[in-house]
Amino acid sequence: MFTKFYPSATLFLAISFLMPTATLAAPVVRKAAGPNAATIQSAVDDFRNALGQNNGVGGTFPNGRREINWDGVPDNFAASNKLPPDFFNVDSPRGVFFQTPGQGFQVSANIGVAPIEFGNLNPTYSSIFRVFSPQRLFTALGSNITNVLFFVPGTAKKATVNGFGAIFTDVDRWGSTKIEYFGANNKLLFSDFVPNVPNSKESLSFLGVVFNQGERIYRVRITSGNTALSYNNNDGGTKDIVVMDDFIYGEPQPQR
Repeated sequence: MFTKFYPSATLFLAISFLMPTATLAAPVVRKAAGPNAATIQSAVDDFRNALGQNNGVGGTFPNGRREINWDGVPDNFAASNKLPPDFFNVDSPRGVFFQTPGQGFQVSANIGVAPIEFGNLNPTYSSIFRVFSPQRLFTALGSNITNVLFFVPGTAKKATVNGFGAIFTDVDRWGSTKIEYFGANNKLLFSDFVPNVPNSKESLSFLGVVFNQGERIYRVRITSGNTALSYNNNDGGTKDIVVMDDFIYGEPQPQR
């Protein structure tokens, strides 16, 4: 059974279904969107369960998952400073490296250090974003594109994963935010839009995909909103400003 999403239908969406892809067997897709964490919690938990146990930081495991919630990032690597792109493979090894065509990455500040939820970049942002896991968020700088590459945690060995999901905040416009999944030789395995909550502030959205027919993800490309964060870019009208919270993905395995 296939489910079609109509962005104008409701302020709440929680979908868990099978979605076909043109090139490979159908992956398992889980989506949810709503005004607060409770409205996406079930979809997030289902996705976690599909991947297996949380393996935490460091080490290598034959299965399970890794998670990044940004909240343990030290203040010297958070706003108004940049996050090193290899932080989650070197400082806190969980097997990912970030790339962007922009000017790097930033994790939002804790209360009392700098304006929260990227209010340091634009004072209006603190009123449009919401955290899923308090209290930090994540964004690319100078771009709405984030590439996620996988490595055996703590090493330079390239790796692949069987699933990846991310939580987003303030996805207002249908089609502004998506995740693309690439296999070996950068072959597109699957792509899907992140569900939106129209005309909202502080909403949360989730998209997660697990491949269960042996497909392996080499790289993930995230488009978060249709406009990069900046002092001159306010959310609204044709501009959809979106940032990210938790990343959840399968245990990185050595690339073959």
